[in-house]
Amino acid sequence: MEAGNGEEQILDLRVEGFIEPCLLMLLVEKPSHGYELIDRLNQIWLLPEKQDSGAVYRNLRKLERGQMVTSQWDTSSKGPAKRLYEVTPEGKKRLAEWASAVDWGIKALIKFLERYKATCLEENEDNESD
Repeated sequence: MEAGNGEEQILDLRVEGFIEPCLLMLLVEKPSHGYELIDRLNQIWLLPEKQDSGAVYRNLRKLERGQMVTSQWDTSSKGPAKRLYEVTPEGKKRLAEWASAVDWGIKALIKFLERYKATCLEENEDNESD
């Protein structure tokens, strides 16, 4: 989303900043392979963009180093072995922290919008009626 004049980007809603909680949520829903996670990430966003598979795998490795996910080689299907990722109890705790932060953020944004509408939009309407 850009500022009204189109010159400056003021709100960044790309997946990169929100990929960790999304991956954790998807893994709570079911253990998955990397490519499946990439496909499922597109379902979260209102305007899906082609996911950077490198970013997904970098985040999975970071989550694994932080002991929030584990992985093991899955050789049950035809073709090459694939890593199967699962969330850990520590990952579920981190997801709950993210959910709390998102909840707080939504409430803060609603308050901001209410004040904006009450102050700025009323002011614009008053100026237009003069």
